[in-house]
Formats: sequence, C-alpha cells, structure tokens
Amino acid sequence: MNQGDQNFTNELINETSPYLLEHAHNPVNWHPWGEKALEKAKKENKPLIISIGYAACHWCHVMEKESFSDTAVARVMNDNFICIKVDREERPDIDQIYMDACQMVTGSGGWPLNAFALPDGKPFYAGTYFPKAQWTSLLQQLDRAYKEEYEKVYQQAENITQGISQMDLLNLPKEENKDLKAEEYQNSFQSWRSKLDLEFGGFKRAPKFPLPTAWEFMLAFADQYNDAEALFAVEKTLLEMGKGGIYDQIGGGFARYSTDSYWRVPHFEKMLYDNAQLISLYSKAFKKTKNQEYAMVIRQSIEFVNRELKDPKGGYYSSLNADSEGEEGKFYVWSDEELLKILNEEEYGFCQDYFNTDSKGNWEHKKNILFRSMTDEEFESRNEISKEEFENLKSSVGSKLMAERDKRIRPSTDDKILCSWNAMMISALVDASLALKEPEYLQEAIESMEFLRKNMGNSDNSLFHNFKEGKATISGFLEDYAFMIKAGIDLYQATLDIQWLDYSNELCRVAVEQFHDPESGLFFFTSTKGEKLVARKIEIPDNVIPSSNSVMAKNLKLLGHFFFNEEYLEMSEKMLYSQIPSIPQGGAYYSNWASLWGCFVRPFYEVAIVGPESRSLAREIQGNYLQNLILLGGEEENLPLLESKSVEGKTLFYVCKERVCDLPVEDLTLALEQIKNSK
Repeated sequence: MNQGDQNFTNELINETSPYLLEHAHNPVNWHPWGEKALEKAKKENKPLIISIGYAACHWCHVMEKESFSDTAVARVMNDNFICIKVDREERPDIDQIYMDACQMVTGSGGWPLNAFALPDGKPFYAGTYFPKAQWTSLLQQLDRAYKEEYEKVYQQAENITQGISQMDLLNLPKEENKDLKAEEYQNSFQSWRSKLDLEFGGFKRAPKFPLPTAWEFMLAFADQYNDAEALFAVEKTLLEMGKGGIYDQIGGGFARYSTDSYWRVPHFEKMLYDNAQLISLYSKAFKKTKNQEYAMVIRQSIEFVNRELKDPKGGYYSSLNADSEGEEGKFYVWSDEELLKILNEEEYGFCQDYFNTDSKGNWEHKKNILFRSMTDEEFESRNEISKEEFENLKSSVGSKLMAERDKRIRPSTDDKILCSWNAMMISALVDASLALKEPEYLQEAIESMEFLRKNMGNSDNSLFHNFKEGKATISGFLEDYAFMIKAGIDLYQATLDIQWLDYSNELCRVAVEQFHDPESGLFFFTSTKGEKLVARKIEIPDNVIPSSNSVMAKNLKLLGHFFFNEEYLEMSEKMLYSQIPSIPQGGAYYSNWASLWGCFVRPFYEVAIVGPESRSLAREIQGNYLQNLILLGGEEENLPLLESKSVEGKTLFYVCKERVCDLPVEDLTLALEQIKNSK
C-alpha cells in the first residue's frame, strides 16, 4: 500500500482546484474532465469512472486515503477504466447529471459521488462512498459486466440518461395554472406545521441543515398574516442555531449542518454559501425582532468570513475543510486538560457553565464542542452576575481560547473564488449593513462587486464561474447570473446608484438570451454556448441554496417593476405557474418559489424616494423589516416610475402599487404607515 506517495503524479497536477490537487499524487491515473479523457476512453474502449467531490468533504478525504492512495486499488482502476476527477463546486453542471443518476440507481445521493459511464459519458451505475473492499469488488463486477454483458450495460446507460433528461420536467403541469389565489397561498403553509421542531428549532429530523431560504419565507409569511407560530418557529430556529455547536462560539460562522437534532454536533466544514445566506437571514430577522443575539451572530459571522475566507485582492474563498491533521473537527474541539491549562479557575468554571464543557468531554474521545444552553441575557440572570462582569469573563475566555486555537494546524482552505457564492456574500453584506446601520459592510459589498465585475465578467456582460491564481476559466452557469443579478438589485436599493441596477438588467438580458427555454418557460442551468453534456439540466427545487430558477423568477419580477418590462413580469409569472402544484407539499424545497408566490398574491408596492436626502433615507427605511416591494429613487429621474416626481429642495416618499402612487410625504414615519396600510 502506498498512502499519498509523491512519486506518483497524474494529470491533475496542472489544475488549480484544491480538491483536484489533493488527488494529483494518487497512484490512480486521474484526468480532469475534458475532451482528452473522453477521447482516450473511446479509443481504448474503456468505461469511465467519474469521481466527484469537493475540498471540504470529510468522506471524500476518507475514500482518497483508503482507496485512491492504495496502489493495488489504483491498478484495478487504471487497467480497466479511464478515471476522471471532478470538483463539484467548479462543475455543478456535471455534478447534477451524475447525482441524478445516483439517485435513480440507489434512491439517495451524497459525496463523494462515484459514477460509472460509457466512454461518451452516459452513466450506467453510480453510488457514493464505498469502503475499500466494497469498492474493489464493485470495480471488478462492473469491469466484468462491461466486457461480458455490454448490451445490458449499454441499455442501462440509455435508460438512465433518458431518465436524467426528463427528470426536471416530469412534474410540470400539462396546462398553465393561471389562478394564483391568496387563500391557497396562505393554506400552503399548513403542510409545514407538522414538520416544525418547536422545541429545538428547524425541522423534525437529523441531521439538520440550516436551509436559510425556508426561514426567510416563514419570516415573511409570519409578517404577512401575523402568524405567531410561524414567527416562533423562525425565532426558535435562529436562537438554537446561534447557541449550538453548529455555530463557532468563539470564532463566528456556521458549519454546514448538525449531525443531531439539537444543533450541537456539527459536521465541521464551513461553506461561504451557508454563511452568506445565514447572515442575510439573521439580518432580516433582526429587522423584524431587534433581537441582540441575532446582531451578535451577524457581526461575528462577518468577522469570520473576512478573517478566514477573504482574498487579499478581493473576493471570498469557497470553504474551510472539516478535517485537520486527518481528524474531523480537531481544530475546533477541546479536551478538559487543555481548558485547565489555558484558563484560570474562574474562567474554567465559566467555560463549563456557559459553553457546556465537561471534565469527561461532551463529545467523542473525551473532547468538548462549545455550545450554549442559554442566551447571554438568560445566563446573566440565572447566574446573578452583572452584564459588565459577564462580558469581561466571556471576552477573556473567548480571547484565550481563540489565541490557543490560532496556534493549531488549521483546516485547509479551498481558495477558489466562485461567482455565485461571492454574489450571495455581497447580498449578505448589504442586508447586514441595512439591519445594523453599518456603512463599512456596504462599502465591502461595493468593493466585492467591483472585484467580480473586473475579474469574472466579460465586456459583453457574460460571466465566468470561477477565479483562481489570477485566471477565470469556466463559463458562468445560471446560478452565477441569478445571484449576481440579485446582488446588483440589492446594491442598487441600498445605494440608489443606478449603475448596479443597469448592470443587473444587462446580466438578465444575457441570461434570457443564453439560458431561457421557451418551451417550459424555465431556464437551463448551462448556456447555449457552453459545453454539450449528455443532458442539459433545469434546476427547479430549492435546497441548501435556492434554485437558480427560483432566484431568476424573482429577479424578473423585480426588474419588470423597476423598468416597466412587461415581458419580464410575464416570464416570472409563467415560471411561478409551473411550480404552483409542487409548492404546498414541497415545503422547504420550494420555499423560494413560495416567497415569489407571496409577491404575486400579497400587495406588492414600489417605494420611490426622490430628493437630496434620498440615499440616507433609503438606507434608514430599509432598516425596517419590509417585503414585497422595490425601493428606487435618487436625485435623477432615471427610471420610469421616477419621472416628474422631483420637487426642488425637498426629499419626498412616494408609495405606489402597480405604478399608482399615494400622495407624496416628507416624513419617513408617514411613508412606513402608508406601506403598512397597503398590506
């Protein structure tokens, strides 16, 4: 056996993805995805192994060590297959195809994803993690089947590929449902109620994923209908996540999910997309509730992202590994011996009470995960200590543990910069800036957008997906356009700088031109100018990230209102119609679609702020929890709704619905009352 012998070097050595480079010295003859590998498979008449993962994936590392570093296993792979490694974050289009194949074959999915395909890429089998003995046996079985029962293998590949191609559109209604009833929208939430965990937050399941889009929808629904249970579910979830081990109690930022139902034991990898979306969610919840626990989470999470994921030249890295020194979570957990050595007696006692550490450990191998059972306010009250004393102790313990942790060997960083995930972070910074009235967050958002435009945009307003070592190499996917358009809209509403809205409008034009499918009314994930794969996918359900189609549908709705673009409004409505049958039972996995539904059946209004104080007042009004609106304005009449609304020397609010405006008011409080009364 040869574990990671540097004497072996394969074709991944020229890649920039940290995940691919991790496998560059495997004895497996890995190839990056591309025509060269496919042609080699056709020439040698060998099936493909398409192995897909990502840098922060724990089980990907396990399989790499157990199987892909083993020379005996590698020999079987090299002799009988052409082996391709794919970073799912670089190539989500490839990942979608083979993940669908895996779910069709096994009924489930995950990473590492290992697919077996004909030389043309059509999959005939797929699975996830395999222990070494099982993997070796599978290799031998599939090699034998390919050589001795090729017709069966070929037919299986044809059937699976056909299924993948049809999967996205199978559940679309045969006829358009043009009856968007507010009553049905309100009733659709009933299917959620039985799934809510009102004791520990989230949904009744384990593991628990944050699913930020679900709670954003629920927050809006609670506000629309004064639904106390919905609001309680959101607040309970945000408080429990913020207190749990899924949240880094001393360094800020969230892990990808909790392995239990209490949010206590995280799967320790930290992803940019999770933290961006959760910063946005906590910011919106803070606007609604003014809960200072949320403000703490927002500030600490932004500090984490800026400290550990920000590139010095701009942009944000993708993730931090779950593992360090070959162990999951080693960087983040504490033994009792370590705590006794680092902290004085008072601090040690505080750590036990506040972070629930135990002399025997509260996790495996006598290690402690830091989590809280109480909010700071509850802790002060129950322990009868002053706020000043509490803050001093908390700061002292946190500083000492952080300083000690910084001496440890850090988890590896996946330092590729992805357009879509960075766009989410821009929106997060905008949301946080408005919620907490922190102008530096808004400035960071502007600088990030300028970085993306410069390094990941083309002169024709097309986008790249990735950026690493000064190069952008992969053409943008629908998710890149969708989240960049949203980020531009968010930036415009916070700054009233028309360049950001115009940029979003241009990106939308490109997206419609290159991704739109007139037949379904939805958008393909890949561009007409992109690489032709065995299937062209349409991403519909929301997941840990909202689907690119649901984000695009919302973008079209907003841009349609900003620019009086009836075509965009009709496109958005048609996209929503296609998903109405799925939303009521789809729950969290159609939550962003449900939010769009609310924009159509609840009052939707346009708020124009015109005059010399428009920018500062725009930020001030957006410190309130507002939804189902667009905000526009400035000192120039540069949008259709702004025409003839300037009055010299005055700053006026115009609250409008469907382009019909109430009488203008100068007072922000009166404007908010108009918005409230229009619900």
